[in-house]
Amino acid sequence: MASDETAKSKDILEDNEDADNHIATVRELWRYIWPEGRLDLRIRVVLAMSFLVMAKVIGIYVPFLFKDAVDILTGDAQANTGMIVAAVPVGLIIGYGTARVLTQAFGEIRDAIFVKVGQNALRNIALNTFRHLHLLSLRFHLERRTGGLSRVIERATRGIDFLLRFMLFNIIPTILEIVMISSIFWINFGFLYALITFVCLSSYIYFTIAVTEWRLKYRREMNKQDTRANGRAIDSLINFETVKYFTSELHEANRYDKSLRQYEKASIQSQLSLTLLNVGQGIIISGGLVAVLLMGANGVVDGRFTIGEFVLINALLIQIYIPLNFLGFVYREIKQALVDMEKMFMLIAKNPEIKDNPDAEDLTVTSGMIEFENVSFHYSEDRPILKNISFKVNGGTTTAVVGSSGAGKSTISRILFRFYDIASGSVKIDGQDIRDVTQFSLRKDIGVVPQDTVLFNDSIKYNICYGKHDATEEEVFEAAKLAKIHDFIMRLPDGYDTEVGERGLKLSGGEKQRVAIARTILKNPAILLLDEATSALDSHTERDIQQSLEKISEQRTAIVIAHRLSTIINVHEILVLDDGEIIERGNHTSLLELGGKYYQMWQKQQQLDEVQQKLEELAKIDENACITET
Repeated sequence: MASDETAKSKDILEDNEDADNHIATVRELWRYIWPEGRLDLRIRVVLAMSFLVMAKVIGIYVPFLFKDAVDILTGDAQANTGMIVAAVPVGLIIGYGTARVLTQAFGEIRDAIFVKVGQNALRNIALNTFRHLHLLSLRFHLERRTGGLSRVIERATRGIDFLLRFMLFNIIPTILEIVMISSIFWINFGFLYALITFVCLSSYIYFTIAVTEWRLKYRREMNKQDTRANGRAIDSLINFETVKYFTSELHEANRYDKSLRQYEKASIQSQLSLTLLNVGQGIIISGGLVAVLLMGANGVVDGRFTIGEFVLINALLIQIYIPLNFLGFVYREIKQALVDMEKMFMLIAKNPEIKDNPDAEDLTVTSGMIEFENVSFHYSEDRPILKNISFKVNGGTTTAVVGSSGAGKSTISRILFRFYDIASGSVKIDGQDIRDVTQFSLRKDIGVVPQDTVLFNDSIKYNICYGKHDATEEEVFEAAKLAKIHDFIMRLPDGYDTEVGERGLKLSGGEKQRVAIARTILKNPAILLLDEATSALDSHTERDIQQSLEKISEQRTAIVIAHRLSTIINVHEILVLDDGEIIERGNHTSLLELGGKYYQMWQKQQQLDEVQQKLEELAKIDENACITET
């Protein structure tokens, strides 16, 4: 199961050679352009398309005004008086200029009307993606690469913006213009002109699509290496300290450069193929233009066409070839935009692993009793983590879970918080199966102090207030005091407004953990999960924090995941976990008397504490000796 999830995540984050379901992608995008219940936006779409058509109709009529003016000035038009000959060209020229202004004006009005539709679609797609990412399972977020994921979303957002502007206002108008101009050639100049024009345009479009499809493999490779390079760069920067610890700057630079070199290679191939595309397009356009103009010139010589009509032929061809000349770029970008959008829509379509039942109700906490009944769990079927364990934590009591690394201690907290669903058995709070209540209400009543505390890149106050966003200053101060961090914060130059840096790296491990404890205190939950909550603290601070945790655990149900056994000697019950099974249970005294696994762990920690104490004493003696010599 986990391997399947990993494979799916990689499919989303990396481009591949599979055929892309572009129709489904456009259909998904259309829901945002033509949203349900938004009549105002639908009216804007209709108006924008109306102005688009008007702009194209006027644009095609412009060459006819120019043709009439040329005919009059060259004497090909019927004119009897000098006044008419003088006045008509002036009027046509003014009309020609007015028509060109109207063409541009209608285009700008179209953009102004549509901008709200486009920006609303972009905002809603980005918001839905952001919300959906928070709905996805912990498994997905543990396997994803942050840099690669952000690149996918960034490219997709840029692709949507491009698609809205160019597909609606370039591809569709160009197709409309091709149909209209081909019809005009047929009506005004005969079938042969229309046929040559149509064959030239069809050849141009076929050549553009064929070469662009061939070129897409280079663009896919560019995107793949861009995603990989960005993921490696972000990963390296996040782990800046680790890079420094192992003097791996050169190694990280080489890994990054490897992706950049592959990107460079694909980029060069893409540019060379673009040159081939542009040259081929130029040959097709020039061939068609020369053929039709030669026929038009022959018609002028034969007296079938006027000079103005010859100019009209040239103007119509140029008018249609200008947007066509842009078609290669537009088609390639639209094709890539569809690929990029599909990746993001795949994210949105990815079903959350953990879902609320349709009839799920809010959790109602009375005493806070927690009960695990015959619970089994695995991340993958070939690696069982918990094996049919059962235990009960009575309301208002504290239970500790201890064991060796990998025994499944932290998994219990993740299951209770419903980051994962169990394979069999049940987990209940006050008799309510946590799978039958809403995730929001479940997590609202559980406070967690994790072993590895990660903070937002914001102020200390913001991070503490994350436990209660509308907390008063007095409540924040009280929580910080209970967590034994208030005095430290007040000594900082900016106090509670001090920025903690990305992931809280400006604070020490102990300071970060105390901030985490403060925000959990502020949340004031009915149930507490303490996962090695004092592991990053010195022994003196640990005792202070332990007293605070014991105080806030009063009248609450608490589960403590512990490594240091000295912090749990006063809890009501201790569960000893080994290889996913509960092998011992009881209070501190009874487990020592039992002389089993817990007793062995206690003896080892006592020996380590004695060694540590002797080292501290020796260090103090050396320090005093140095002072005496001085």
